Amino acid sequence: MMHPPAATPDPAAHPSDGVSNWNVANYLTMLRIALVPVFGWLLLADGGESDGMRIAAFAVFAVASLTDRIDGDLARARGLVTDFGKVVDPIADKALMGMALIGLSLIDEVPWWITVVILVREIGVTLLRFAVIRHGVMPASRGGKLKTALQAFAIGLFVLPLEGVLHGIAWVLMVAALVVTVVTGVDYVFRAVQLRRNSERTAARRARRRSHR
Repeated sequence: MMHPPAATPDPAAHPSDGVSNWNVANYLTMLRIALVPVFGWLLLADGGESDGMRIAAFAVFAVASLTDRIDGDLARARGLVTDFGKVVDPIADKALMGMALIGLSLIDEVPWWITVVILVREIGVTLLRFAVIRHGVMPASRGGKLKTALQAFAIGLFVLPLEGVLHGIAWVLMVAALVVTVVTGVDYVFRAVQLRRNSERTAARRARRRSHR
């Protein structure tokens, strides 16, 4: 009987070993963070009424979103995965998406309740990552990557001064992003509990407790 080939392990799921934080993948991540205020300024210029500034904001947003894909691929392909990158990369994503959602709500493109739901999830997952960091690093899941892609496409369309069918497509993508955002948020909670329960730190603590009985 033929067995399916084993899945290739994701380097981001394992601790880094001797890789410098000063590498091109992390530089791209930091570039994404630096582009956040530039994007925000362009989006909010003239109260969001300038089509030219909105198009410029979209261009900056597209470049920043592209670096998210490139830095991860480079880190995996060239063995540049670092714990720093695994922590800062999702923070950079959340900063970009957070600025975009808040900006779109300020110019009345996206309802505030959608922005609040998504940001609560994003901030909650970030705090959760730091809460369990002593037990290990939680890399982005496939669901998390799908969430980021849906958010990026939806937000990109909302940033552009679109009307009609394209604006409707933006809403379909935003609703899909909202659903995936909530579902993956719950999944991260379960992953954090499992990581804490099965970590070497927890195992050592249990061993010490048994030895003192």
